[in-house]
Amino acid sequence: MRLRVFTYAVLVIGCVFSIFPYFLTVLTAFKGPGQLSETMPWEPGLPPSTAAFERLFGSGFGGYLVNTALVTAGITLGQVVFAILAAYAFARLSFPGRDALFWVYLSTLMVPPVVTMIPLYLMMQKLGLVDTWAGLMLPTMLGTPYAIFLLRQFFRGIPADLEDAARIDGAGRVRTLVSIVLPLSKPILVTVTTLAVVANWNSFLWPLIVTSSEDKRLLSVGIALFKGEIGVDYNAVMAGSLIALAPLLVLFVVFQRFIVRSVAVTGLK
Repeated sequence: MRLRVFTYAVLVIGCVFSIFPYFLTVLTAFKGPGQLSETMPWEPGLPPSTAAFERLFGSGFGGYLVNTALVTAGITLGQVVFAILAAYAFARLSFPGRDALFWVYLSTLMVPPVVTMIPLYLMMQKLGLVDTWAGLMLPTMLGTPYAIFLLRQFFRGIPADLEDAARIDGAGRVRTLVSIVLPLSKPILVTVTTLAVVANWNSFLWPLIVTSSEDKRLLSVGIALFKGEIGVDYNAVMAGSLIALAPLLVLFVVFQRFIVRSVAVTGLK
């Protein structure tokens, strides 16, 4: 009994420490400029103020939000489609060096993304894609090692007899993938899509490096530059952070059942 109480106490303390920064973000976003200095960080501003949101959207923040949504949708679509094709090839097709190629590709997860930033930028510069939508999206649009790994593991857990039966009925590889494999892979597809959305929505370093014009500025870059342009306006910065965070929270709440299920099933394969 004491052990259980101690365990729950530790979990509650950990939960409080995890949630507290988000709690401060919400409180700070709804404080006025004067309230920020007159109250403690964990005290709400009374009455709540939306002045920070008004200043934020008055600076072009709405355009950053639209840009981020469009870029995230485009990159996520590309990542999911190419990851499905690559994962199916690694899981089901037989060709020389398949396993070696897969593990070499997977080993790139050990390379920090910052290491490839300069080579990628030089490539985009040579191709004339700096400060373009193509330069912003192409480097991460053709699938990611982690997504391919998750999908490959899940595909390998699907009984091959189902695909053999489909081929006996005259279905080709593409028809088998679309009609048999993908409908059985909804949980892992939701997980891969969610992870891609989160990663691309929060992307900061590459958009900061490869774009310079305001009409191509993304949300995370806009929040950082907004802070630099007007000084330390914590109210507006926290308001922007809250807006950036809200869609991800909704996404997780809606699809958490699929995410937990797919990760659990993939781990058992």
